[in-house]
Amino acid sequence: MSAARIAVVTSGAGFEYDVDLPLIVAALRAEGLAAEAVAWDTESVAWDGFDLAVIRSTWDYATRLDEFLTWADTTSSHTRLLNPAPMVRWSSDKRYLLELAGRGVPVVPTRVLEPGAPCAEADFALSADVVVKPTVSAGARDTARYEPAQAAAAVRHARMLLDQGRAVLIQPYLSLVEEGERALVFVRGAFSHALRKGPLLTEPGVMDDFRAPHPDLTPYRPTEAELRTASAALAAVPSPQTPLFARVDLALGENREPVVMELELIEPNLFLDTNPRGLGLLVEAVAAEAGLRAA
Repeated sequence: MSAARIAVVTSGAGFEYDVDLPLIVAALRAEGLAAEAVAWDTESVAWDGFDLAVIRSTWDYATRLDEFLTWADTTSSHTRLLNPAPMVRWSSDKRYLLELAGRGVPVVPTRVLEPGAPCAEADFALSADVVVKPTVSAGARDTARYEPAQAAAAVRHARMLLDQGRAVLIQPYLSLVEEGERALVFVRGAFSHALRKGPLLTEPGVMDDFRAPHPDLTPYRPTEAELRTASAALAAVPSPQTPLFARVDLALGENREPVVMELELIEPNLFLDTNPRGLGLLVEAVAAEAGLRAA
């Protein structure tokens, strides 16, 4: 039997900046799999020639969402896509935070303004700093932190997004995020490793770089409470399948209890270059999935 063919799905920016990409491809090949990195929007790709397509660094999906979701649906009809297309669609819009909250998962308090709805300073409880962001975004693009005296600027930002037909999230800026966000990585539903990230929104102002860096990364051992919260978020994903990979980003609320900031199931950086064990777990999981296809 010939080696299973694996597409490790990326983008133009992924080819240039994803340090995990060559590590994953090399490790899969070392397992005897015919792995190659492929940009999701390459027109000449015959996806039915692959036994498995694993989404990794499709970092432009948020600016081309309809096109990307159509690609995911179409590709799923030709090969196995992981994470699967329905999960990708659900995770692509941060309205999922409201769904997680409705299922009892602690999340950062979140309100959503929909396009066409009125937007005024009364919509912003600016007794403390707030964060304004679109519900569809990656890498903190079009995200901003506003201080209490900047309510008018927050309204302008939200109206700009709403006028573009984009829904808007309004969240309190959690002051304890200054102690770092916790990024917990899971493979096939099992905890793999974690890192602590320095805060991005250290000053008021709009982030406009979709490749915004992860500052001050350090290995991190999560607390039992953090592991419970992250696991609860994964368990609340409305899918019969367990994600092949997931990253749950947490911060501490004002009571020092962990809350979910994001649940990333599409193209999160998994920081595999910092964690050989995590790389091994992902490769083992992909090889097992490829074996299911080959069988």
